[in-house]
Amino acid sequence: MLLILKLALVPASILLATLAARRFGHAISGVLSGLPLIAAPVIGGLLIDLDPAQVAAIGAATLASVPAAIAHIVAFAWLSRRLPWWACLAGAALAFAAVGWIVTAPGWPLPRLAGVAAPFVALAIMPRSPRLAGGVHVPRGEIAMRVGAAVALAAVILLGADTLPARVSGLLLAFPITGSILPSFTLPAYGHPATVNLLRGFANGLIGFAAFFLALPALLGAGASRAAAFLAALSAAVLAAWLVHRFRGAAARWPSDP
Repeated sequence: MLLILKLALVPASILLATLAARRFGHAISGVLSGLPLIAAPVIGGLLIDLDPAQVAAIGAATLASVPAAIAHIVAFAWLSRRLPWWACLAGAALAFAAVGWIVTAPGWPLPRLAGVAAPFVALAIMPRSPRLAGGVHVPRGEIAMRVGAAVALAAVILLGADTLPARVSGLLLAFPITGSILPSFTLPAYGHPATVNLLRGFANGLIGFAAFFLALPALLGAGASRAAAFLAALSAAVLAAWLVHRFRGAAARWPSDP
């Protein structure tokens, strides 16, 4: 049932992010994509069916996988300077697999700290690009192709996760589907600067993602009710992403102020 839920949420998140790009631009689209739009409803379903301690353990493991998602988007951003989208996607997937294999190893130190710090590291090391303001025209045909590609990729990943070893399955379930589909369409249609804006926004959204999976296990472990822990973690995710986005926007405007 949860696999069906996730498969349904993937195209919904792609559609929401694309509509946000049409109205607000690539950066806001990226922020929404990085937030736990897929993961949070899935976790909500798990909270109904599983013991809170089990959900807390899943949340901690998901937080530990954030550096792998960061490696994916940073690699895509740098490769997009010279390579076509398919080569960027292949390189990003390799970066995800390499870092993911390291951070999911049993002896990996400080997994929570690494998960929280990774999005900030990404914002610091991504290529620089002019900030692009305002919405962009995304044709309806392209929206349909984005949604179709997201469903196909999600189906392959979820089917693989059901048949492969646990460690590989965990990595597959953490694979950034929206972080793969959106830049793969953005790069050929709108170019490298737009792709970097999108992926920097995605890293910003992943700060909210990390906040969600940091807060949820802590609250469940402290004895909070399932509903209270879930709502508080969701609020922390939105607040963290919004604060960092506003701070980055203010910092970008500051040098031009008189």
